[in-house]
Amino acid sequence: MANQVNLKAEKREVIGSAAVGRLRRDGMIPGVVYGAKQDTYAVQVDAKVFRNLLRSSASEQILVNLQIEGAKEANKLALIQEVQHHALSGAILHIDFNAVNEDQEIHARVPIELTGEAIGIKQGGILDTQLHDIEVHCLPKHLPELLKFDVSGLDIGDSLAIGAAEFPEGVSATLEDSVLIAIVNETRAAASEGEDEDGDAAEGEAAEGDAAEGGED
Repeated sequence: MANQVNLKAEKREVIGSAAVGRLRRDGMIPGVVYGAKQDTYAVQVDAKVFRNLLRSSASEQILVNLQIEGAKEANKLALIQEVQHHALSGAILHIDFNAVNEDQEIHARVPIELTGEAIGIKQGGILDTQLHDIEVHCLPKHLPELLKFDVSGLDIGDSLAIGAAEFPEGVSATLEDSVLIAIVNETRAAASEGEDEDGDAAEGEAAEGDAAEGGED
């Protein structure tokens, strides 16, 4: 289960691009809180604190205990639904907080880590990762920080699909069971060597046949 971290915020009064620009220059990031049958309202968080929060997490979709100064409900459990970045600099421009209830399911994207060395890799294959994260649904208390799947049993040509993967208790994928997470493919070099060996064998058999026919004459 992902740890719920505390994040301080302030209710934001300023609106408009010029005001938001000044806010960012002052080291704050604008955001909005919505969901959980409440009115949507604007907030701001300390940029340095938020960047450190992201650096210590495997995903940007993090559960936080949002402590909002100046709001009627000072503490809110919220999922960081989206972090908007500048296309060139990567700077954080805006944060969407989705307020959630502990007894209602949430949807979030969770990063994947493949563990173990596949049998097929030892035989010259290559592990092809099809997914790097998976959207799951679960109660907030069950939200994992990372999904780990063991691929050590995969031989060349074998794959791991959603339906065969072991998810933590209370966590389900939104994708269909047939969607692949990873597959062990034969490398082009190995395939080429196999084709060459088959060709050499066929040529050898043909030569033996010709020799046999010549011997009969």
